[in-house]
Amino acid sequence: MVTRRERQMHSVRAFMRGGKKQVRSTELSSSLPQSVRRFATHTLEPGASIGYHVHRGETEVVYILDGMGTVQDDDRTCDIFAGDSFITPSGHGHALENTGDRDLVLLSVIIRDPV
Repeated sequence: MVTRRERQMHSVRAFMRGGKKQVRSTELSSSLPQSVRRFATHTLEPGASIGYHVHRGETEVVYILDGMGTVQDDDRTCDIFAGDSFITPSGHGHALENTGDRDLVLLSVIIRDPV
């Protein structure tokens, strides 16, 4: 099923999960399989962040499309750059911050664990 750009849903969340500034999000599909909770891009302006949170009953897969930042992966922090990816399995947490001087853009897919 194709979802045209003009049908994609856009939103802005301030202080996402306790982070800094705001995050612009675009839901990329209007019809997802039941096992997929989210398929979206997120754009963080310089200095913006998504606060630390733990995934329960789902796994998030992230691909960095543009920019640079840091990701907190449980208790470890790592620099990330365009072309990098990371996975946060159920029971684990992460946070993300734009530490660069241009937008940090990422693609996020959240998959529900099998029941």
